Amino acid sequence: MPSADLAAIYRGYIDCLNRQAWDELHRFVADDVRRNARLLGLSGYRNMLVEDFEAIPDLAFHIEHLVCDPPMVASRLRFDCTPAGMLFGLPVNGRRVQFTENVFYEFDDAGRIRNVWSVIDTAAVAAQIADAGRD
Repeated sequence: MPSADLAAIYRGYIDCLNRQAWDELHRFVADDVRRNARLLGLSGYRNMLVEDFEAIPDLAFHIEHLVCDPPMVASRLRFDCTPAGMLFGLPVNGRRVQFTENVFYEFDDAGRIRNVWSVIDTAAVAAQIADAGRD
């Protein structure tokens, strides 16, 4: 699959997430998807995303960087949001926070995500909470 096609599929996936179009998720994510080497399956992956949106009502995925080398995609995602309570074990409680996620995706032959490796910058959130506590 050409890089441009894979980039378009990935952008469609991000759009699907931002619209919370869960009935379309199967178009982008394989039935046996793994995240950080843990088998979630499509239903587990969907549940994880639904829980994220419940915890962060204004959650939106913004692509900051995107590199495609089929069947792999590397992306840096930026978030600017106000989680309702805890986020990554930190008491955000409605404060606005900004953070990034560096994530690699492996796509299968059908153009669906089969593996996800994700690292979220939780230190940025912790620093913002600490700074807010000093005000």
